[in-house]
Amino acid sequence: MKKRFSLATVAALVVVGIFAGMGIDKLISADNIYTQIKKFGDVLSATDKAYVEDVDTGKLTDAAIVGMLNTLDPHSVYIPPKQYEKVVEDFKGKFEGVGISFRILNDTITVIEPIGGGPSARMGVISNDRIVKINDSSSIKWTDLQVMHTLRGPKGTRVKISIVRPSVKEILEFVIIRDEISITSIDAAFMLDKEVGYILVNQFKETTHTEMEKALQKLHEDGMKKLILDLRGNGGGYLEEAVRMVDQFLDGGTTENPHRIVYTKARKPEFEETYSAKTGDLYEKLPLIILINNASASASEIVAGAIQDWDRGLIVGETSFGKGLVQRQWPLQDGSAFRLTVARYYTPSGRLIQRSYEGKDKDEYQMEAFQRDEQEGDNLEHKHDAKPDSTIPIFKTNSGRTVLGGGGITPDYVVKSEKATGLILTIFRKNLFYDFIKNYMEGPGFDLRKKYDKHYEEYKLKYIVSKEFMNEFRSFVVSKEIKIDEKEYLKDIDFLKARLKAEIAQMIFGFEGSIGILVGVDNQIQKALTLFPEAEKIAKLE
Repeated sequence: MKKRFSLATVAALVVVGIFAGMGIDKLISADNIYTQIKKFGDVLSATDKAYVEDVDTGKLTDAAIVGMLNTLDPHSVYIPPKQYEKVVEDFKGKFEGVGISFRILNDTITVIEPIGGGPSARMGVISNDRIVKINDSSSIKWTDLQVMHTLRGPKGTRVKISIVRPSVKEILEFVIIRDEISITSIDAAFMLDKEVGYILVNQFKETTHTEMEKALQKLHEDGMKKLILDLRGNGGGYLEEAVRMVDQFLDGGTTENPHRIVYTKARKPEFEETYSAKTGDLYEKLPLIILINNASASASEIVAGAIQDWDRGLIVGETSFGKGLVQRQWPLQDGSAFRLTVARYYTPSGRLIQRSYEGKDKDEYQMEAFQRDEQEGDNLEHKHDAKPDSTIPIFKTNSGRTVLGGGGITPDYVVKSEKATGLILTIFRKNLFYDFIKNYMEGPGFDLRKKYDKHYEEYKLKYIVSKEFMNEFRSFVVSKEIKIDEKEYLKDIDFLKARLKAEIAQMIFGFEGSIGILVGVDNQIQKALTLFPEAEKIAKLE
């Protein structure tokens, strides 16, 4: 596993910055580092004493750190204290509180969804509830930060909330005992049909491997014989969790040909690592398709790259982001932190995952990943990839298929996501799907909870978005001063129906319930379902 390093700064704001911890002293050039620190201290001290107005030395120091890291690469970054708290929480995959996702709507805290299994869900809080008081004080016009600071707290402590619920006359009072809340990295795990399982992973957190084992076990018990692993939009996370995920599907190989998963190269040997698979997992012969897109990055690319290089499964979708720089994160004394690039990722065949950022500003570098022109269809031999030249090296998979280096993972079968029309984009931008269904569930749709609660499959099969319902939605959209193009509307009608049905499902069953509806109109998933013969062929599972 990876070595861990720590950094302490004795004086965070002014002159002295002394690095401590395993191996860090080797990174510092003793010849000039203290000269440069003194130079910065002199400028900061003079500014504090002589500038025409009072200055915030903390803000100046932060800006200097940001500027310094910006000269290195797009992924070496400074993280302010408040943001760092959230980062740590997200990657640990847990926090302590009442367990709701919420949004401030019309100055009122509105429950989007109680987190499954959390204290609010156990007490009976439901989506669309309005929290009007917290601990007997009005919570109207509170900010997001106020809500989080008040509802979160140590496990075992109590908080009282007063709720206004549509169709219920009296105010509902709940005394909720705070608990540890899991922030899951797996958004959905269910069967797409009698044989194909589906797992949607949003990030690689400390808990991802544990979650993955549980999801696979559940699907195995449900009869899974094939798997679609969805890493679209997954921006990465912990390297070790990506390695563990690959290891669940890849055997260890042989002594002569061990199955390496990923390796890193660095300027300093202590930052170089090699990870290999071990034999023994139940799913090493499971037919596998991995979905990626332009927003799949870092750890997602490690998974896709290893599976592709060993011909273990089929990669479907669009070329991944191309983020292959390894960062280490060091906390600072004031509660902030910084990430510094210390190495580069390489796939088993030797491909560098990182896309070039030379000569590009950060915005240009980010947007470039989403502006590729890819040819749809079979790309098993990667003939449709960028034309090889002196800057794009050629590599071979285990079976001899050609793959190209130079950044990102190109799919074995390119399926572009369907572009949203102007109408769909406008409806999303104005949040009208949610607003319409929120209003509907307060009125005529309120009884849907009673009818379908705990009967998701019945809802999925039997609930139909009627023509009358669509006419109401259309009128609602027009009332928001949105002009509807008839051709666009007719083209979008199936998606509009599915989206509305999914919004209702989320309010009754949670986020996974909405995903289960939307897969039916997801062209990349629907195409992937037809490609298992190819996945089995390249993995020699026929």
